[in-house]
Amino acid sequence: MSDAVSPLAPSTYPDMPSIAGVRIATAAAGIKYRGRTDVMMMVLDEGTSVAGVFTTSRCPSAPVDFCRANLPGGAARAVVVNSGNANAFTGRRGRETTHATAEAAAAAVGCSVSEVFLASTGVIGEPLDAGRFTHVLPELAQTATDSAWRHAAEAIMTTDTYPKMATSTVDFGGVSVSINGIAKGAGMIAPDMATMLSFVATDAAIAAPVLQGLLAEAVAPSFNSVTVDSDTSTSDTLLMFATGRAGNAPVTDADDARLGAFRAALRELLTDLARQVARDGEGARKEIQVRVEGAVDGASARRIALSIANSPLVKTAIAGEDANWGRVVMAVGKAGEPADRDRLAISFGSVRVAVDGERDPAYSEAEASEAMKEDVIRILVDIGLGDGAWTVYGCDLTKEYVAINGDYRS
Repeated sequence: MSDAVSPLAPSTYPDMPSIAGVRIATAAAGIKYRGRTDVMMMVLDEGTSVAGVFTTSRCPSAPVDFCRANLPGGAARAVVVNSGNANAFTGRRGRETTHATAEAAAAAVGCSVSEVFLASTGVIGEPLDAGRFTHVLPELAQTATDSAWRHAAEAIMTTDTYPKMATSTVDFGGVSVSINGIAKGAGMIAPDMATMLSFVATDAAIAAPVLQGLLAEAVAPSFNSVTVDSDTSTSDTLLMFATGRAGNAPVTDADDARLGAFRAALRELLTDLARQVARDGEGARKEIQVRVEGAVDGASARRIALSIANSPLVKTAIAGEDANWGRVVMAVGKAGEPADRDRLAISFGSVRVAVDGERDPAYSEAEASEAMKEDVIRILVDIGLGDGAWTVYGCDLTKEYVAINGDYRS
């Protein structure tokens, strides 16, 4: 967690309502950080269903393996998250730590180890001693409250400069249900089938298989469409819980008409959190939104958009407020996707800088320069070949990013 807050941080934070069946507590165990909380525990009522998506890294952390093993059970009673140490690439000791943590959490809550879910974030390769924080779990389970969402978001931060939270209320077939979500992430951000760390809870009654489908669907245009530095973490974990305490008749069919508004709200909430991650990218001064249209299909549009958003040359040009569309052309060309140079059109904000394979005849350097001064830089690229479209969220690349990551382990 940085002392200097990102200039793109929100001016206000949402009032996070309580979610019936969810209680939260945090503690300062001193795992790495001093003078701040670094352990978060979430206690869930019996009957809570769970869904999750995780990193596709071939070098996953021990907590990711643990969660994957428990997910098919479909039930959750406790979540324990620590910051400061990722418990990744820690071999047998890492596995022992996850099991010791889960056993301590299960005993504190009074549930099965199979109903416990874990996440860790921080330095990779350093052993994590469960004894550093498991002793606080009994007290956390006893003192957990329904109003500690912001405390939870703060406890899971690493190089983040502000807590990331979002909430939504939805009409669920005549019953009002709530969705709360928190996330953390600022570097090593290029999720693949998951997010960095994010925890979402709703009081709706939704069976685990249906919840899993909803989550997987909502991840694609949100967390799987955000990038800070093109690097996918070993620890990416997104867990969603449905306590069933809102009073709606349980949803057991993915085609249930009541899911329409809920599906849209969940996607919007996850996109909100994903954008907050991009805006808190390490050293970021500008958010980048890359919209690709006219691709042969959506998958192609997504790959082209990621090629642009991940390009160091594009990102540094934006950091320097330079409307260098030549770098965007480069990124389109290297994406390996169908494209026609002579059909390409590029805009920065409302200023079209290139069309039909060359500089726009009406191009104005003054207008383009003015567009680059905005906090949010919107790049629109029309490939001109089809109907495929996608949006990717990212940030610029500054000297501060190098400074933060040059001494991350110190």
